[in-house]
Amino acid sequence: MTAKIALLNGVGSAGKSSIARALQTITATPFLHVEMDAFIDMLPEALQDHADGFSFETVLEDGKPSVVIRSGPVGARAMRGMRHAIAAMAGQGNNLIVDDVIFSDGIAEYRELLSAFDLHVVGVMAPLEVLEAREAARADRLPGLARWQYHRVHKGVDYDLEVDTSQLTPLECARRIQKKFGL
Repeated sequence: MTAKIALLNGVGSAGKSSIARALQTITATPFLHVEMDAFIDMLPEALQDHADGFSFETVLEDGKPSVVIRSGPVGARAMRGMRHAIAAMAGQGNNLIVDDVIFSDGIAEYRELLSAFDLHVVGVMAPLEVLEAREAARADRLPGLARWQYHRVHKGVDYDLEVDTSQLTPLECARRIQKKFGL
């Protein structure tokens, strides 16, 4: 049986993880939740804000902080490795909900690697002011991450479905995904 994959793409604090957890509770068959953050957490602490891993620079954009993220060689390898690991997991028949912050080049690689599977790419959306409020309420986010990602994450990406987490609860988003793709 071909593995099914729901690839959730959106800005940090958009609600991808909450949707993934809700979707796991309502799918007809088991789905594993694969989080980008788990792969980033695999990096040594010393590379969490380092040119070889991922570096973060706060700049002002329209008078507000915007955190520019740069991937070094180790960070880029980790993200490519994640995409290949996801393909390997699906190749073993695992249904997956992938929670990622992807730019257009990453989507192209996902589509290529996962072309043998039942892949559904979902855009997880919310207005910038909502994302920034959520980001401010969380202790694990740098202020300005959402602002920098906002115009970059969805650019040039064709989605099979879009959900707006400012209008729908995680469970309502999950139900739309489940219904649309027969999960």
